[in-house]
Amino acid sequence: MESGDDPFYSCINCKNPLAFFSDLLSTSYKAKSGQAYLFSHAMNVVLGRKEDKQMLTGLFTIAQINCSKCGEPLGWKYVTAYDKKQRYKEGNFILEKLKIFQEN
Repeated sequence: MESGDDPFYSCINCKNPLAFFSDLLSTSYKAKSGQAYLFSHAMNVVLGRKEDKQMLTGLFTIAQINCSKCGEPLGWKYVTAYDKKQRYKEGNFILEKLKIFQEN
């Protein structure tokens, strides 16, 4: 399959491509705005500064992510998980469902 055949998610504001459907790991995450998706890779995003944050599943170092085109806050990247049971999240990205839409 060519990458052009892979549906992808884009920024709700400016339609900047953010992640391929094939990089979607889970749709069962929560963010302040509601439902959020976990992706193994995100593109066209800018990482903010790292910060430690207590979340529902433990303490993490995260970096906020914004759209590289319009600056819309989109979610975060998991940098470090302090609970070894949560380490599978490290390096993955959370995109808030209300901030993205799926294109074909």
